[in-house]
Amino acid sequence: MFKIRTLNEISPFGLEKFDKANYEISSDFENPDAIILRSFKMHDMELPTSLKAVARAGAGVNNIPIDKCSEKGIVVFNTPGANANAVKELALAALLFSSRNIFGGVEWAKSLDGKGDEIPGLTEKGKSSFAGPEIKGKTLGVIGLGAIGVMVANSAYHLGMDVVGYDPYISIDAAWSISRHVEKVTDLNELVAKCDYISLHVPLNDATRGMIGADLIANMKPGMRVLNFSRGELVDDSAMRAALDEGKVACYVTDFPNKEVLTMKNTVVVPHLGASTPESEDNCAVMAAKQLKDYLENGNVKNSVNFPECVMPRSAKNRIVIAHKNVQNMISTFTTELAAANINIENLLNKSKKDLAITLIDTDNDIPAAAVATLEATENVLHVTVLK
Repeated sequence: MFKIRTLNEISPFGLEKFDKANYEISSDFENPDAIILRSFKMHDMELPTSLKAVARAGAGVNNIPIDKCSEKGIVVFNTPGANANAVKELALAALLFSSRNIFGGVEWAKSLDGKGDEIPGLTEKGKSSFAGPEIKGKTLGVIGLGAIGVMVANSAYHLGMDVVGYDPYISIDAAWSISRHVEKVTDLNELVAKCDYISLHVPLNDATRGMIGADLIANMKPGMRVLNFSRGELVDDSAMRAALDEGKVACYVTDFPNKEVLTMKNTVVVPHLGASTPESEDNCAVMAAKQLKDYLENGNVKNSVNFPECVMPRSAKNRIVIAHKNVQNMISTFTTELAAANINIENLLNKSKKDLAITLIDTDNDIPAAAVATLEATENVLHVTVLK
C-alpha cells in the first residue's frame, strides 16, 4: 500500500487516479512514499527516508528543494503544459487590457456615480483619456517557446499580430507545434528592438533571474508593453520602475504582486491568476497523479525536473529501480553485483541527465534483501526500490 501525502488542496479528479486498493491519501502522513502539492513551500521540511517522489501539480518548482531531493534520490515531477491554455488565455487578455487601458477606464466610470443625468456627457468628454492602440498589425515578442509560449505565439498570430519568438532551448515538440509564421531570433536585443509587446514564458533560474533589466530595456522600442505571467523575479523591479517613469515602457502587466510593483505607475498587477481555472487545476492534478503512479508502480520517469526521462515497459516479474549519480562504470557494477546474487537480467535501461541517472532492471528472479542492501551500499547510489 502506497502512502500519498497532500500538502495543498488537490483536485479530486487527480486524487481519484490513486485506486483505493493500492493507495492511501492523507495530509497527515509522516512517512509517505510520495508527496503531491501545488504552491506549498517545502524548503524547511525534513524529507522522510520513505519519500521516493514529489509531484508539483503545476509547472513551477521554486517551492521544492530540488537539490536536497536530488541528494536523496527523490524524483521531482512537474506538469508542463497542463495549465498552458489557462495561462495563454490570460496573456491574450493582457495584450488587450495593456493596450486599451480598460481597467483605468472602468475605474474612472465608477467615479461618475452620483452624477445623474450628466453621466453620458461626462463619459463622452472623458473617454479620450483611456484611448489605446489596437494589437492588430503590431509585433509581439514571445520569450520562451515552451507549451505556453507556443500557444501564445500561435494565438497572437491568428489575432493579426506579427510574432517573433526567442528560445535557445526549444524542444522538438515545441518546434513542431509553433506556427511557421512565427519569426525566430537568436538574440534578445534583436527581439526587443523590433517588438511592441513582449510576453515572458521562461522558467526562473540563475540564467533568467532579472533578465528584463536595464541593459535589455535600453534596447526596447519606446512605448513597449511587457507581460509577465511566468515568474516575478524575471524582471528587475528597479529597472522596470525607471522605465515606466521615463515612458520607455508604456505598461507592465505582472501576475506576481509584491511591495515594489504595487507602487509602480502604469502597472496592472494580477493576483497570480495564470493557472487559476478549474480546468487547469484538474488537468495539473491528473497529470501529477498519473506520473506519480507510473513511477511508484513501474519506476518510469517522465516530466522530472531533476532526473532523466526513463520509460521501459515491464518485461519480467520484478523490477529494480536505481537512482544514482551519473558516473562511469555504474552499469557494470550493478550487473556484477546482481550476477553474484544469481540474478539474471531480462531487460535493462539506463538514462542520465547532467549529474543524475536512473537505471531500470527487469528480472524474473526473486531479489533477496542482501542483494538490495549491496546495491544500496554501492558508492554513488542514491536510492534503490524493488517493484513486484
